[in-house]
Amino acid sequence: MFDKYEKGILISSILVMMLFIFSLVYSLDKKGRNITECIPFNKTYQKGRVEKIDDSTYQVFMVAKMWAFEPDKIYIPVGSTVDFFLTSLDVVHGFNIAPKNVNLMAVFGGVGKSTVKFDNPGVYKIVCHEYCGVGHQFMQGEVIVNYPENK
Repeated sequence: MFDKYEKGILISSILVMMLFIFSLVYSLDKKGRNITECIPFNKTYQKGRVEKIDDSTYQVFMVAKMWAFEPDKIYIPVGSTVDFFLTSLDVVHGFNIAPKNVNLMAVFGGVGKSTVKFDNPGVYKIVCHEYCGVGHQFMQGEVIVNYPENK
């Protein structure tokens, strides 16, 4: 049915495919599964705010608009887990916190959600990475993570 070359190619192809699938599963496990969720939009997402759920859990409702994030400064203690809910009031904007591997799109009428844990103190810059007009380069924010007594 198969000659010896076809069997070799078939076996090699299956081994390469298995290696690829293993690598994909392994990298997802090591990198974390921070997959953006899409949430139905309603008017509660149109105002930027930070809500404390408990001592280590926060919800941040981010609103992107020309050329600012609301809120633009977010203060949380070390060890906090933050659920970011992001929407736009006008055009498409980006939302990037590079050290935490957060990359969202802010789209009018849509809400994106990403959960991040901040284990180390510091200032984490938020930048818009989608060109949104002449003031795009000024569209920035900060997540300020510190110990509770230093707030």
